[in-house]
Amino acid sequence: MDEEKSTAEKVWYLEVDNKPVGPYSANQVKNGLTLGKVKPEWLLFGPGMNKWEPVSWHPTFNPDVAEKQRESLPQATFHQNQLVHEIDFEIHGDDMQFVEVELDPGEAVFAEAGAMMYMDDCIMMETVFGDGTQSGAFEKLLGAGKRVLTGESLFMTTFTNQGEGKKRVSLSAPYPGKIIPINLPEVGGELICQKDAFLCAAKGVAVDIFFQKRIGVALFGGEGFVMQRLQGDGLAFIHAGGTLHNIQLEAGQRIKIDTGCLVAMERQVNFEIEFVGGIKSAFFGGEGFFFATITGPGNVWLQSMPFSRLAARMLSGLPATRGGKSIGEGSLLDGITSLFSD
Repeated sequence: MDEEKSTAEKVWYLEVDNKPVGPYSANQVKNGLTLGKVKPEWLLFGPGMNKWEPVSWHPTFNPDVAEKQRESLPQATFHQNQLVHEIDFEIHGDDMQFVEVELDPGEAVFAEAGAMMYMDDCIMMETVFGDGTQSGAFEKLLGAGKRVLTGESLFMTTFTNQGEGKKRVSLSAPYPGKIIPINLPEVGGELICQKDAFLCAAKGVAVDIFFQKRIGVALFGGEGFVMQRLQGDGLAFIHAGGTLHNIQLEAGQRIKIDTGCLVAMERQVNFEIEFVGGIKSAFFGGEGFFFATITGPGNVWLQSMPFSRLAARMLSGLPATRGGKSIGEGSLLDGITSLFSD
């Protein structure tokens, strides 16, 4: 019982060498301060906190700091609003993939509503406004409103391991394609992606909106004026149609792509829209009036089969109906005889 109580008391985390470590009990942190193993300027995260702050700012570890004094201190912005959970995962399948996430006790992952495939018994599922990183009621409402701008649902679903030992939850892609993990620290802590590319992420990663500043991109870029911004220090999973291809652009290197084939890009990549050129190419080329010009440096992820293209092809293959009878099916003779059957 004492061991269980000791484990439950370990709820404090410290930032060491740019990584969160812990959990520690309050006594462990205090003893570390006394012995000089914990520096007062190290960042701290724990109960009741919605942002990382220096250890010396918290009254639990510095009684001389009053609550009013803490409110007047500048906000620490080194980390996101809450701890980013470190999760393990495995991607299954080929064309209809799903990702199986392994959660330690207390760890969580959040995903688009309706993505859950199956989960272990001790996983708690909860529907939240936005991505769950907002603390106040106004911030939650604002986060949900931003998701509406990107064409997504108001809600996301969080999956938290409330049992003992490792538990698993599996999340599936919405249509045929590929799922890839993006370790956000490896791309500068930020990724810009199309509005329906995000699948799931470790709890603590923030999903925000990204406004295209150029009017040409906004009107003709295929993905519209608003895209999604993923920020944080953890893993995020994005999904794309068909085959997903990564291109690492050198500084000044340019490529031209179909606007719908862009899945994601690093923040520093430049994205512009250009007219295809030539009336014949524009009207009869089948590629639309505009294409995207991407300029490096940075990574770009492309998809071979945008969902809009897949949906259009499926729609064009559906048989039309007239008077309850299908048109366009069967042999040529069937089509001719149908002309005289009305």
